[in-house]
Amino acid sequence: MPKQKHILVIRLSAMGDVAISVPVLRAFIAQNPSVKLTILTRPFFAPLFNELPNVSIFNIDLKNKHKGFFGLYKLSKELKHLGITEVADLHNVLRTNILKFFLSVKTFKQIDKGRKEKKALVLGKEFKQLKTSYQRYADVFVKLGYTLDLHNPTFPKPLTFPTFSPLKEKELSKPLIGIAPFAQYESKMYPLDKMAEVIKYLSQDYNVLLFGGGLKEEEQLNVFEIENTNVYNMAGKVSFEDELALISNLKLMISMDSGNGHLAAMFGVKVITIWGNTHPYAGFVPFNQPIENQLVPNKKDFPLLPTSIYGNKTPENYKTVAGTISPTVVTTLINQVLK
Repeated sequence: MPKQKHILVIRLSAMGDVAISVPVLRAFIAQNPSVKLTILTRPFFAPLFNELPNVSIFNIDLKNKHKGFFGLYKLSKELKHLGITEVADLHNVLRTNILKFFLSVKTFKQIDKGRKEKKALVLGKEFKQLKTSYQRYADVFVKLGYTLDLHNPTFPKPLTFPTFSPLKEKELSKPLIGIAPFAQYESKMYPLDKMAEVIKYLSQDYNVLLFGGGLKEEEQLNVFEIENTNVYNMAGKVSFEDELALISNLKLMISMDSGNGHLAAMFGVKVITIWGNTHPYAGFVPFNQPIENQLVPNKKDFPLLPTSIYGNKTPENYKTVAGTISPTVVTTLINQVLK
């Protein structure tokens, strides 16, 4: 009897990139049900994979046990006991390349991040839609010899709504809209004064859930909550598992080019993305979301867009380009999407 195929899937960070892998893995499992998957990732991200069948999580401890060169050697020893037959490296960084050397697995395929074409996009040499991140993930499994088609995706049912007062008593009275107004870099953010206008408008007809992290973000979201009715700050008030459950019950998520949009998309929730100095052409549009849901600054006014793939490089006069998208444009698109 042939040995069962067992793929080690590697994606260690960041949250949005890990979330992008979920619908890809869901499709892979549906199309290749006899293959076992073990996902190597950080413990915090484990809940992202809870609804996937035939999947095990192997937690990497990068701060202690698996830290550094010798820690990765120890990790490789532990992984070899799992009976891994193939490796799908969806990260392809120095750490995973060291692990590749230690594992000595014959079939070890890695993501092609498309650095050359992304550089050409930023330099303005070629302005065109590049391959999406989720298709780049899928290509790794194709290189391993599997069939993987991302068309006609399926999504799980919304997770059980968490017990959270005072929202619990009201969640059915009005539809839920999520807003995640922050991003790693300010150049990717919609100005908070304009986002305040969007929140005020939406609070008239919807329950608005605000998502973010960190003390400063929590403080700002608290201000939005205090200034409006039907607006609830989730930051610092719920566990990551409960946050995922809330997101899965949304009618719509409004986010920047950031992880929250990808969290919503993995549940099949509609997502509107507001872009700043990055651009959907780089391939980071949330899974299964149409180009019509991408709000992008006018390239005629800002011909250098995108100035960065990740948002970390921005000319001075491009730092607030997201603010050139008016709140009226945002709310008009919201109404269209929710029809």
